[in-house]
Amino acid sequence: MLNLLTNLFPLWVLLGGALALWHPPLFAWFTRPMIVWGLAVIMLGMGVTLSVQDFTKVLTMPRAILVGFAAQYTIMPFLAYGLTRVLPLDTATAVGLILVGCCPSGTASNVVNYLARSNVPLSVLMTMCTTFAAVILTPLLTSLLAGTYVPVDAWALFLDTVKVILAPLLLGLLLHHSAPRLVKAVLPVAPLVSVIAIALICSSIIGQQAQSIKTSGGLMLLAVFLLHAGGFALGYFFARLFGYDEIVRRTVAVEVGMQNSGLAVVLAKNNFPTLPTAATPCAISATFHSVIGSLLAGYWRLRPARDTANSPARSPRPKT
Repeated sequence: MLNLLTNLFPLWVLLGGALALWHPPLFAWFTRPMIVWGLAVIMLGMGVTLSVQDFTKVLTMPRAILVGFAAQYTIMPFLAYGLTRVLPLDTATAVGLILVGCCPSGTASNVVNYLARSNVPLSVLMTMCTTFAAVILTPLLTSLLAGTYVPVDAWALFLDTVKVILAPLLLGLLLHHSAPRLVKAVLPVAPLVSVIAIALICSSIIGQQAQSIKTSGGLMLLAVFLLHAGGFALGYFFARLFGYDEIVRRTVAVEVGMQNSGLAVVLAKNNFPTLPTAATPCAISATFHSVIGSLLAGYWRLRPARDTANSPARSPRPKT
């Protein structure tokens, strides 16, 4: 039952967003401090699933991870920046879109890769590597690209990223090794708790910006859709360019197309106080990438790919 509820995460995100647009006060109680804590819970949930052995696995498939890593931090940031130059977006929307593009892949990508019967261990390792690298690369890329619109305090972004990503992940890793009984008890519910937290974060932001979404949301929705649809497509062909088989291509596509939108929301709220609507495309992002990813997963399940020498062994269960 827990797995079923977790795998339905796009439904919860979509339902929460729809309810937030219909009646914003439903999520008014989920305030800014709770959004930060919600993201910390998501990162902690990922951290407790990691072990030192997971880091050593990187050495067994370095090229595939490097290809996915490069795709994540080149395709999405520069695709987001390109869209802000092509589409007539307001400053807040442009900054929010770039921030989404500069974030690492989301933990939900592990669930989608599991549903798509892709390479789950590779997905987990790619998520892990891009998430840890986000401490440096997210502030750096955001400063470089969003700085063309508004001043960006890269140092403040760095400190925020350390607090909401690195600290919970390291705590989770410590708990994994120092409190195995506690971790064993928490693991079955951790993915579902993360899904609930993501849905609440996004619904809260959509509710706060419901009026702006209704009045000028068409262009914003188009920009977010193009960012994620382009990420899935370009991630797939990027892996193909390097000669990887169908399973690895699908894995990289999902990793690139699905961002850590919760992180983007928190960073937008904390670092762009003069642009309150900058968090809105970040919240909408979670809905779009979840729905696109789930549709792809359903399609790929009907068209399973074969394992080859280019595809490291797959895991029967996701690690989120």
